[in-house]
Amino acid sequence: MRILLFFGGEKMDPRLVLLGFCVGPGFVSMWMSNTAAAVMMIPMANGVLKHFQDEDDTLVDPEKAKKDFSVAVVLAITYATAIGGLATLTGCGPNLVLPGIYSGRFPEAPRVTYMKWIMFALPLVLPFLLLEWFLLCWIFCPLSSVPIIEAKLSRSVVEQEYLALGPMRFAEKFIASEFAALVVLWCTKTLGNYPGWGAFFNELPGEGTVSVMMGIIPFLVPSKEAEGEKLMDWNTCKKLPWDVMLLLGGGFALSAGIQGSGLATSIANNMEVLHAVPYFLLTPVIALIVAITTEFSSNSATATLFLPLLAEVAISIGWHPLLLMIPATFSCSFAFMLPIATPPNAIAHSTGYLKSADMLIPGLILKAAGIVLLTILTPTLGGLVYDLNQPVKDLPWTKLSF
Repeated sequence: MRILLFFGGEKMDPRLVLLGFCVGPGFVSMWMSNTAAAVMMIPMANGVLKHFQDEDDTLVDPEKAKKDFSVAVVLAITYATAIGGLATLTGCGPNLVLPGIYSGRFPEAPRVTYMKWIMFALPLVLPFLLLEWFLLCWIFCPLSSVPIIEAKLSRSVVEQEYLALGPMRFAEKFIASEFAALVVLWCTKTLGNYPGWGAFFNELPGEGTVSVMMGIIPFLVPSKEAEGEKLMDWNTCKKLPWDVMLLLGGGFALSAGIQGSGLATSIANNMEVLHAVPYFLLTPVIALIVAITTEFSSNSATATLFLPLLAEVAISIGWHPLLLMIPATFSCSFAFMLPIATPPNAIAHSTGYLKSADMLIPGLILKAAGIVLLTILTPTLGGLVYDLNQPVKDLPWTKLSF
């Protein structure tokens, strides 16, 4: 709500309000699951949209302008949660699949660390969010609609919604502080070519060690809400989506099975024909196939299926495995077109503000733009962050993996 007040200004310019609905959910989704971010943000959108003023009905077709803006707000939240989730290693399920499969298949390779992921993903996410905003403004909030929507938006309504949240309680302050500490520990375990705090422990702890430690603490800290109540208890904890853990473990098992069964060798022997295919052709095709598949299946399941295979394809044609694995991982989150594609899409559709057809055109454009961004940034920025442009024959850990 504070972000909306900041971007909207005194007049609550509808296009700037829409930017707030892109930036806020995008930032929140960086640090939690896309579904949780959408569940948090959609009610806030409802709180703003339901108070549309109906004073200026002399303007041309005010109802259509209101309807289109409502669609834009809901889509802004939905798409922003997907795009924002790309920015960090823990932002969404597919991001977690990649380092597990990569380190399992190439145990001697440099790890995909939290900080390196941010260094690559954040420069992709920021223009992607701006593109989302421009696209929604162009389709649903043209210049002719701005005065109509502006007359129906009220800053006082947003201020009331903000004040209704009340002051932060102890539990909220503690969890916010703990999560800030968690992010700092994730990002500073290793600092590129310089040692981080992990060096004090011979690099034995991983990001998961920190996560588990921070996850245990809320079970021990009193909530100060009721006698004997802790910030977290098992009855609440067991409602978390533990099936995602099984899905991730299945991906690691699939990767090991591909290697152990000899399928990896078979793939390598049959992919020699791809040696002649340039990167700027092969990568968009793979990203497109993955982006289409993810519209009909779970994002994490799509990553689990494709990443072990693409690791073998890349090695067989002499490329760094991440040159194909990174675009495929990001493409798993490009499920922008169908309400059934992701839980946030379904939540947005359930609001009643939009129809299935409203997602098709903007979703298709965003999908295509994402594939173009990945094709450009993976060999360039990715080359700097992950050293992707070094010939695979010169990487000792690829030899050790066979």
